[in-house]
Amino acid sequence: MAAKIKKGDQVVVITGKDKGKTGEVLKVLPEESRVVVQGINLVKRHTKPSMANAGGITTKELSIHLSNVALKDAKTGKPTRVGFKLDGDKKVRIAKRSGEAV
Repeated sequence: MAAKIKKGDQVVVITGKDKGKTGEVLKVLPEESRVVVQGINLVKRHTKPSMANAGGITTKELSIHLSNVALKDAKTGKPTRVGFKLDGDKKVRIAKRSGEAV
């Protein structure tokens, strides 16, 4: 099955503590059905100092389940579902809300 959400897509969080926020997909974890979105699901981690970094309290993004995000429609900016259409011999993702190619 083709992936509906890919790295670099703009998505809207549709449920949870960050509902309504938008961000770019940094990483897709298909085997766990999760995505990491920039600026969403932020947590603070206390890290020990090491040779690589100074340590202290750092903020990072954790993954969020795919069902809690929807693709952002380029035309309206609202969440939309993703469909597929054959364009010649290529399979193209389209936004269901506006019908435009993603």
